[in-house]
Amino acid sequence: MAPAVARLLFLQLVLGPTLVVDIKVQIAIKNFRILHIDYPRVSYPKGFQGYCNGLMAYVRGRKQSWYCPQIHYMVHAPWREIKKFCKYSDSFCENYNEYCTLTEDSFPVTICSLASRQPPTSCHYNDTLTNQRLYLLCSGKHDAEPIGIIGLY
Repeated sequence: MAPAVARLLFLQLVLGPTLVVDIKVQIAIKNFRILHIDYPRVSYPKGFQGYCNGLMAYVRGRKQSWYCPQIHYMVHAPWREIKKFCKYSDSFCENYNEYCTLTEDSFPVTICSLASRQPPTSCHYNDTLTNQRLYLLCSGKHDAEPIGIIGLY
């Protein structure tokens, strides 16, 4: 019995942190897909006063935050087309402490930017539809997946 308990304790101490990190990465990948990929692009009813106002209500609810983000990017392309750019990432973005890459292709992107001069309790957004390359944060150096968008090019 004692060797089994010792083995279990050893595995928990050695593998425990690895499992926690892996779960956090999987959550970040899932959140990226949910919060940054909208393909095909949905249409919100007129009551939402535009694409970004409807979308950002969803984003804030999903994040369980009342904070109004200044900017949010939504990519209108299939997941498989975006994720392939994190397959091999040789660049490390020190500011984000993650591997990062610039996509070779341009993608349709909606930029939701917080409108100026509004009460702090309301979040009204302007939207801009553009075609640009993406600066992506990746979950690792090799065989990774996107976990964030840090800008457009």
